[in-house]
Amino acid sequence: MGIMRTKSIEQSIRDTEEPEHRLRKALGPLDLLVFGIGVIIGTGIFVLTGVAAATYSGPAISLSFVLSGITCALAALCYAEFASAVPVAGSAYTFSYASVGEFLAWIIGWDLILEFTVGASAVSVGWSGYFGQILQSFFGITLPERITSEAPSILQGTMNLPAAVIALILMVILVIGIRLSSTFNFIVTSVKLAVVVFFIGFGIFFINAANWSPFIPPAQPVEGGGSALEAPLLQTIFGIQQQSFGFGGILTAAAVVFFAYIGFDTVATAAEETRNPQRDLPIGILGSLAVCTILYILVSQIMTGILPYDRLNDPAPMALVFSEIGQGWAAGLVSVGAIMGLTSVVMILMLGQSRVAFAMSRDNLLPRYFARAHPRFRTPYRITILTGLVVAFVAAFTPIGDLAELVNIGTLFAFILVAAGVMILRRTRPDLPRSFRTPLVPLVPILAILACLALMMSLPGITWVRFLVWMALGIIVYFAYSVRASRLARGEDSAREV
Repeated sequence: MGIMRTKSIEQSIRDTEEPEHRLRKALGPLDLLVFGIGVIIGTGIFVLTGVAAATYSGPAISLSFVLSGITCALAALCYAEFASAVPVAGSAYTFSYASVGEFLAWIIGWDLILEFTVGASAVSVGWSGYFGQILQSFFGITLPERITSEAPSILQGTMNLPAAVIALILMVILVIGIRLSSTFNFIVTSVKLAVVVFFIGFGIFFINAANWSPFIPPAQPVEGGGSALEAPLLQTIFGIQQQSFGFGGILTAAAVVFFAYIGFDTVATAAEETRNPQRDLPIGILGSLAVCTILYILVSQIMTGILPYDRLNDPAPMALVFSEIGQGWAAGLVSVGAIMGLTSVVMILMLGQSRVAFAMSRDNLLPRYFARAHPRFRTPYRITILTGLVVAFVAAFTPIGDLAELVNIGTLFAFILVAAGVMILRRTRPDLPRSFRTPLVPLVPILAILACLALMMSLPGITWVRFLVWMALGIIVYFAYSVRASRLARGEDSAREV
């Protein structure tokens, strides 16, 4: 029944014309490019690079970034076509609604809620760690453990207060307006990029080429134990031994550092607020991905060239390498850049979450109460406030630990649906205007699906369990509420196929 209902693309666009649901068109190609770079550069460069290099890939971490970047590029080509053809808020949710029906649109929307909310919470915790380091390094202030715990617990009376505070501050900025958010992000991203360029330009003089040998360390089976749920699904299903280093380690590291790339799809969530989405969205999506991939490769190579890879297992590897070579002032500068970078990541992930939920509420799949734009700021303020409160709570009271992997699997699943949607729309609506067309269809979408599946299979079984539990909860909510409350069910929209 409800699972086959499909809202037309034309109706999706008409929804945006209702005054009470209309968002302000204020973004151009530079804004979108900065948004993309702002959210992509952050956790990957400043946090995950060293851990992945020390644990899985060695100096070949740059190859892991290349593999993840190729996967994202394939998905980005699909995203760019969808975003230019369906320029409304909601990202993959809206695209799926217009191509494969209400039920799968709900699934992808529910999936994106997980991706953005958990991602923003995880990065907020990373922000808190750097904030504490800066207070200690520059001002000699050490915050009490009870309010900065890395494993907070309500029962034990501990929390991560800075992580919650930054989420709430950014919530206010997002409510005030998309233009202020864009300007704020432009400033923050400019500082962050300057620090990344500084790391590359200054660090290149301290490279010891001997640290790159061997470039791909010999493969080593992961010793010990752990249950089947802790092993990658490739090992559980196909018996492929989990490896550190070697090609297996490079692939595992690619699945880990994939978190570093999430964000380019967030550009698509701002489609409705873009002045010329048919031209500007492909520039923002593909441009930000290309810039960030190049920077990741350069930073990871310099990092492993300055310090042996087995000494990089640290949550702040860029600061670590300068500290280890006696450049404390440079380490402090990098820490400031890191906290600026993580600030923009949290903000844009929250922006993406609010726009997806806003679109779902506008379709009555979530309560209509949240589908209201602020009368003055023209931002989806109700859902933005709820998003900020949830992110602040999760960041304050939840040990983040393995949640990066949960974000990765949700993102990869979203990419698979978008790639499939491109092929479906090419067959069902060949007449649809497309200012950007994914090349080599169906080859590119099929390669995107296979690449995403390969990385998903490299994640632990427990991550799959958590993901499936969340999706099962979403299915229950859909059939208990959304299937009857949606606009299509009430006949407010035509139920014709695209």
